[in-house]
Parts: sequence; C-alpha cells; structure tokens
Amino acid sequence: MFIGHFGVALAAKPIAPKTSLGTMMLATSLPDLLGFLFLIVGIEHFSIQPGITAANPLNLYDIPLSHSLAMDVVWGALFAGIYYFARRDSRGALVAFMAVISHWLLDFVSHRPDISFAPGVNKYVGLGLYDSIKATLIVEGLVWAIGIVVYVSYTYAEKRAGIYAFWGIVVLLTALWSSGIAGPPPPNAATVEIANVIIFSLVVAWAYWIDGIRAPKEPEVSLERIRF
Repeated sequence: MFIGHFGVALAAKPIAPKTSLGTMMLATSLPDLLGFLFLIVGIEHFSIQPGITAANPLNLYDIPLSHSLAMDVVWGALFAGIYYFARRDSRGALVAFMAVISHWLLDFVSHRPDISFAPGVNKYVGLGLYDSIKATLIVEGLVWAIGIVVYVSYTYAEKRAGIYAFWGIVVLLTALWSSGIAGPPPPNAATVEIANVIIFSLVVAWAYWIDGIRAPKEPEVSLERIRF
C-alpha cells in the first residue's frame, strides 16, 4: 500500500498523542523508505513489469531485508528503542513499534505473493489486492479516509496554517496515489527509487510541521481501554 500506511499513522494519533505525526508517518513508511534506500545501493532488487498486477507495475522479487516480517520486527524494535531513549515515552514507543509492523500486514493484504517471513525463507505470501484496481481503490481508500477522519476529529488547527498544511498533504498524497494507479508505468528503476525517497522524506518532514500547528482536542486515550 501507499496512502494506506499514512492512514494508519493518522489514526494512531489519539493512541499516542505525545508522539509527533511525523514520527508515526516515518514508522508506518519505514520499510518502504529503507527498501528504496537498499534498492539504490543495490542490496535489494526489483524490476518494472507492467501488468504484473493491475494496480502496481513493480516486480518486487528481492526485498527481504526491508519487507520481510522478521526484519520489520527488527526495524520496529530499533525504531521504538531509539524513540524511547530520545523521548522516554513508553506508550509512543509501543505504538511506533506496532506502526512499523502494520506495514507488513497492509503489504500482505495488497501485494501479490512477493513478501516473506524472513530473509532466506523462500515462502512468499500476499493476498493480491493489487490484482484489482477497483478493490485497491475501495480498500486502501477506506483506510486512508478513516485515518483522515480520526485525525481531524482528534486535532484542531491552532492557526490557519494548520488547516492548509493538513489538507495540502491530503490532496498531494491522494493525487500521487491515484496517478500511480491510473497513470503509465515509471520510465526506469532509478526514477522510482529516487522519487520515492524524496516523496517519503517530504511527507515525514511535512507531517512534523503539521504536528507543530495542530493540537489534540481531547485528553489522552488510555491504553487500558484499547485491545491490540
């Protein structure tokens, strides 16, 4: 998924109100960001194969370091550990860890069988949501919409910029997502790699800015009331 991951980050805000939206955006997209960096340096591999799925032309045949379940647990634990030692926020660290793991779960739903449980395990899984453009638009769009509703319901803009900044990123991400599904395949692998590193970095930085100009409407949600 693409915006589905960001939808999870938005929906996590009421659970970890002290944690910046930028941190949650980074957590949910961390495997993708690492994956594109690994692709750039050549330790993971993919190819552009139009038609391999209806909604995504990327053949992700070698991405175990960034996208296997075991490695996402490792990346999630490292990310949560760094966050905890920096912020001393155990709730935020736990939610950030789960946010990283959520990436594998959403990819399991959307990808064809091209993600594994661990590096070296030649068992590939994926439910293949991307095989249907209609189903992709409905399911991923719903995750995105739920995240937007939750975040808007929980926060308010402290200044007018908070309105423009938030809805600006919503429009941008929605446009990128829809054009990626409906548009032509990318011209080459380098374009995919570099463009996505820039996009994910921009989204995370933008989200940190948004978090500074929007504030929670409600008191903290108790983890005791939430079943994970």
